[in-house]
Amino acid sequence: MKIVLASNNQGKLAELQAMFAPLGLQLLRQSELGISEASEPFRTFVENALAKARHASRLSGLPALADDAGLCVDAFGGLPGVDTAFYATRFGYAKGDDNNVKALLEQMAGLPQPTQRRAALVSTLVALRSEDDPEPLIASGRVSGEIATAPKGSNGFGFDPVMFIPEFGQTFAQLPVEVKNANSHRGKAARQMLALIRERWL
Repeated sequence: MKIVLASNNQGKLAELQAMFAPLGLQLLRQSELGISEASEPFRTFVENALAKARHASRLSGLPALADDAGLCVDAFGGLPGVDTAFYATRFGYAKGDDNNVKALLEQMAGLPQPTQRRAALVSTLVALRSEDDPEPLIASGRVSGEIATAPKGSNGFGFDPVMFIPEFGQTFAQLPVEVKNANSHRGKAARQMLALIRERWL
C-alpha cells in the first residue's frame, strides 16, 4: 500500500519508513508528488496533523499519514509546542534545527536545576484512508526528560542533541539509532499507529 507522508522533513521520513517497513507500506514524501505543505493554523498537535493529512490525501488521492510533533517545556507552560519548528525565528534567528537548539539554550540559561529544565517531546500521528475519512487513526507518543545545558551526540535531528533522557543517562542524539527509534516519542506513536493500521485497514 502506498501512503503519502504529509511532510518534507527527510529525517522524519527516514525514521517512519524504517518503522513502517514491516507492514509492507511504502511512504511517499508529499514533495515527490508535487504537493505543497499545508497550513498549520491550530494550537494542538492533533488538529495540525489532521489538517496536514487531509491536505495531502486530497491532492494525492492516496491514503495519508501526517505527524505533528514538538517540544513542550514545563518552564514555558508547554511551549514551544506546535511552534517548535519555528522556535528560533522568535528570537531573530533563521529557521533551522541548530538555531532552534541555540535559541532554546539561551532562553533556559538561567534555569540550572533539572526540575526547572523538564520537558517532553510529543508526536501525534494521524492517518486517513481519504480526505473525507470519518474515522481517522490517531496515535500519540510522549517522552519526558530534561533539557541539557549543551548539545551532545550526532544521531538524530531537531532537539535530540539537548533532550537528556534520565533512564539512559544520555541525550537522544547520543543513543544508537535503533535504541532511539524504539524509545522516542515518534517511535511510540508509530508503534500505536502500526497496530491501528493492522487492525483497521489491512
